[in-house]
Amino acid sequence: MSDTPAATPTGRVLIGVEVHLQLNTKTKCFSPSPYSFGAEPNTQIDPVVMGLPGALPVLNREAVRLSIRTGLALGCEIAETTKWDRKNYFYPDLPKGYQISQFDQPLCVGGGIEIDDDEGNPKIVRITRAHLEEDTGKSTHDEGGNKSRVDLNRAGAPLLEIVSEPDINSAGEAERYLDALREIVAFLGTSDGNMQEGNLRCEPNINVIFDDGGKTPIVEVKNINSVRNVGKAIEYETERQTRAYLEQGQTMANTARSTRGWDDDRGVTVHQRYKESADDYRYFPEPDLPALTIDRASVEAERAALPELPRARRARYREAYGLSADDAVVLTGGPVISAWFEATLAGPAGPRDAKTVTNWIQGELLRHLNEHKMDLADVALSPEGLGEIVDLLAAGTINPRTAKELFREVVESGASPTALVTERGLGQVSDRGAVEDAVRAAMEAQPKAVEDVRGGNPKARGRIFGEAMKQLQGRGDPKLVGSVLDELLG
Repeated sequence: MSDTPAATPTGRVLIGVEVHLQLNTKTKCFSPSPYSFGAEPNTQIDPVVMGLPGALPVLNREAVRLSIRTGLALGCEIAETTKWDRKNYFYPDLPKGYQISQFDQPLCVGGGIEIDDDEGNPKIVRITRAHLEEDTGKSTHDEGGNKSRVDLNRAGAPLLEIVSEPDINSAGEAERYLDALREIVAFLGTSDGNMQEGNLRCEPNINVIFDDGGKTPIVEVKNINSVRNVGKAIEYETERQTRAYLEQGQTMANTARSTRGWDDDRGVTVHQRYKESADDYRYFPEPDLPALTIDRASVEAERAALPELPRARRARYREAYGLSADDAVVLTGGPVISAWFEATLAGPAGPRDAKTVTNWIQGELLRHLNEHKMDLADVALSPEGLGEIVDLLAAGTINPRTAKELFREVVESGASPTALVTERGLGQVSDRGAVEDAVRAAMEAQPKAVEDVRGGNPKARGRIFGEAMKQLQGRGDPKLVGSVLDELLG
C-alpha cells in the first residue's frame, strides 16, 4: 500500500444565470395599471393584479413586441406560437396565488451573448430560453422579524426572464455577461436595466464540478442588487461549496438543490429553502388567455429595425476610425453618447477626424457633465454645435484656448459657435506682422526670461510665450507665435 497521500481534487465552477428584465411598457403585462419605481406603495394596482373575482387579464401587445425585439438581438428563435401558464405558489406578494408565465412554449429559444473570458478571448454564453411573464409584488421585513409589509405596485409588471446555459466559469465572466446584457437592452430601448431599481434582477445558479467526478448541488442565489455583488456572491459560494465538498466528498451529490440569499452587510450567502421542482409549481395552461400566434412579418420588421449593438459598434469604431479599446468603450457606454459621437462625426463636408471628436467628448463634454452632475439630455450644446467648434479649430479660425472658452459658453447657452466668433472678433490672429509685434513686446516685458533662455534655460521660454499670447488677447496662432519667438530669440 502506497504511503503517498491522495491528491486533493480540484474543481471548476459552472454558472448559469437567470435574469428577470422589466420591460419599458406604459402599463402592466395583463392589466391597465401603470408601474413606476418609487411611487407610493399600493397605488398602482387594479382588480386584475389583486385577483378579484371576475377580473380578466388582457395581454399587453407592447410587452410582446419588446420581448421579441430583445430575443432577436440575443440571436433567439422566435416561436411560431406560444401559450400562457399558471405557475402556482403562495407568497404574500402574489395576491392571485399564481403567476402568469410560460412553461413549455417560451416565446424565445436559443441564442447567446458574446463576452470576453478571463484571458480576454471571445466566448459565447448560450441562452436556453427567454419567456414573458408578470412580476410579483415586493415584501419588506423589519430587522426584528416581527412585521412584514407588502407593496403590490410591482405586481403584474412585464418581465422577460432570460435563462442562460451554465457556460459561465467565473465571477468575472458573470459580471461581463450582465454588463453586456444591460448594454444590449439599453441600445434596444427595451429596458432600463437598473438593478438598484429592480429593472433587472439576477439569480446565478452555481455549482462546482471536481476532477474526481464529484460535484456540488446547484445553489441559486437571490436578493442581489448590483453587478459587483453578483460577482461577490459567486466568489463566496464557489469557496463555500468547495470547502464543503472537501469535507463531505461525493455524498454531497445526494443533497437537494437549494436557494440562498445574499447578505450584503456580511458578504455571505444564507440558506433560505430547498429548491422547488417544476412539479411543485403545478403548472397548467392559463384558461383566461388564448394561445398567441406570432406574426412573422412583424418579427422580420422588428429584426430589420434592430440597431447596431455595442460589441459590434466598439469593433467598428476601432477598425474604421483607429480608436483605442478604451475610447470605444466610453463611446458605447450608452445609446445617447454613441449617437452624440456619430452625429458630431458627420460633418457637412464629410466625416470629421474621429480622434479629435473623441477627445472633445471625453475631455470637455463628459468632464462638464461630471462636474455639474448632468446628463447629455440636459446640456444646451448640440452635436452640431460641438462639430462647429471642431471645424473652426481645424480650419485655424480659432486657437485651442478660444475653442475651450467657446465650449464653456455654448454648452450652457446653445448659441452658434460660428456666430459668436464673428460677432466678437474671436478669430485666431495669424498675421505674421501682428504676431512679431506681440512677441517683441513680450520680450521687452520679460527681459530676465530672455536672458535665461539665451543662457541655457529653455523653461523660461514659457514665460515669454505666455506674455506674447497675452498681448494677442489669447487669440494668437500658437504655432506661429512659437516659431516667431524661436527666431527672435536666436
